[in-house]
Amino acid sequence: MRVIRKYANRRLYDTQQSRYVTLEDLRRLILDEEPFRVEDAKTGEDLTRTILLSIIIEQEQADGDAEVFSNDLLQQLIRVYAMSQPLPLARYLEQGTRLMLEQQKRLQDQWQQAMRHTPMELMREMAEENMRFWQQAMMRSPLDKDDDESR
Repeated sequence: MRVIRKYANRRLYDTQQSRYVTLEDLRRLILDEEPFRVEDAKTGEDLTRTILLSIIIEQEQADGDAEVFSNDLLQQLIRVYAMSQPLPLARYLEQGTRLMLEQQKRLQDQWQQAMRHTPMELMREMAEENMRFWQQAMMRSPLDKDDDESR
């Protein structure tokens, strides 16, 4: 597990690569599915969750067209926290998000498979197969032809 240390000056230090990193660098680690833990440099306290929330906030602010959390949704989440017995929302969101990502990947794989069998792709594959056939035919030695004729 990669350890990232957060210093009092708010800088993040990657102990594996021995360099300072940004939230964007950590976002890339997440996209690459590389596990890491962020800890306070002085106390060792786990700050991973806080940093992950910071990455989400940065994403929300960076791309207004791709907002995931609408104002209404954020207000509803705040209401869940205020309930006397909060709903088991974390597990539900984790499972729902995992399912959504798996379905998205499956859909992309199916789309790529469908695109592979377009008429142009089929013609290209046939042309390549014909080329291999003729290359093999041309590479036969003249002795092979003599053997074929004598039979």
